[in-house]
Amino acid sequence: MDFLSFYQNSGFAHLEWGNIAMMLVGIIFIYLAITKDYEPLLLVPIGFGILIGNIPPIVGMPLGVYDEGSIFQYLYFGVMKGIYPPLIFLGIGAMTDFSTLLSNPKLILLGAAAQIGVFLTFLGALFLGFSVKQAGAIGIIGGADGPTAIFLSSMIAPELLGPIAIAAYSYMALVPVIQPPIMYLFTTREERLIRMKPPRKVSRKERIIFPIVAFLICALISPGSITLLGMLFFGNLLRESTVTDRLANSARNALIDIVTILLGFTVGASTQAQTFLTPQSILIFVLGALSFVVATSGGVLFAKLMNLFLKEKINPLLGAAGVSAVPDSARVVQAVGQKEDPGNFLLMHAMAPNVSGVIGSAIAAGVLWSALGGF
Repeated sequence: MDFLSFYQNSGFAHLEWGNIAMMLVGIIFIYLAITKDYEPLLLVPIGFGILIGNIPPIVGMPLGVYDEGSIFQYLYFGVMKGIYPPLIFLGIGAMTDFSTLLSNPKLILLGAAAQIGVFLTFLGALFLGFSVKQAGAIGIIGGADGPTAIFLSSMIAPELLGPIAIAAYSYMALVPVIQPPIMYLFTTREERLIRMKPPRKVSRKERIIFPIVAFLICALISPGSITLLGMLFFGNLLRESTVTDRLANSARNALIDIVTILLGFTVGASTQAQTFLTPQSILIFVLGALSFVVATSGGVLFAKLMNLFLKEKINPLLGAAGVSAVPDSARVVQAVGQKEDPGNFLLMHAMAPNVSGVIGSAIAAGVLWSALGGF
């Protein structure tokens, strides 16, 4: 084999500027994860997956996620068919304590209010010329829930799965950057200083009954949410029953770690420049950013609206945790609150709208799936 033949069979011969641009994006993701600690469990697998996905393929060698018979295609099958997201929800359920939500149920409304980002983004996508199904899949980015976005897009708009997944996870990772300016914009210092009453102690019986009753109510309201919420509440029942500790530990540790690796890596590997860098992808990223801003704003403003009718005021910062980026948006609420008052501990309270946001985004996805599935 002469040098020319060797060169033609190498990745250098087919490397395009788009591939280089995407590789730089992957390196930036890895950099942000390592140096800034922005969602490293997501951005490191996604970033390295982007590097792998943008090595130009060799004719006759099935290497990429889109190549029939390749190993990566088999791993990507869990993304395409929506297998990984329910397993993520199982792990989230097994690690989530709903006690704060049960002790102060009115905070559920903040998680519901944040879902306004989903439906306004849906309308915006329709306005920009996306089909009804595509608009529904894009809209769910506003819930700031990567697994939910992947699940819904795999069901109704698989052709947009790559950019929707990357957009959803990118904005989840950038929660500490995106949310604080919005929180400061819509709240006064006096409001940020509001201290919340310590939550009441929730009994074991309440914690066991909750996942069963909540699942039945949510599933009857939105049957399309059964897959995600069924696994979420099942995982929580494993945790709270205390008789299945081995299963709960496996779900919230080994299982969710393995699935997160596979999900992040294969989503990153799906970003081949030749199929990923399109005008549609750019629009999806713009809409995703706007939806996240609207969702955060909606939660904060709704908290302020609630305070007009409440004798015992709630800190409006909690509204920002209504997006379902668990637990990062709750941590951002804690950080912003403590900048104003180091003795103000909002984390546990913020977890209530945060986990209700997870439930709300799954219900929204179920509603969109059932409403748009026939189009």
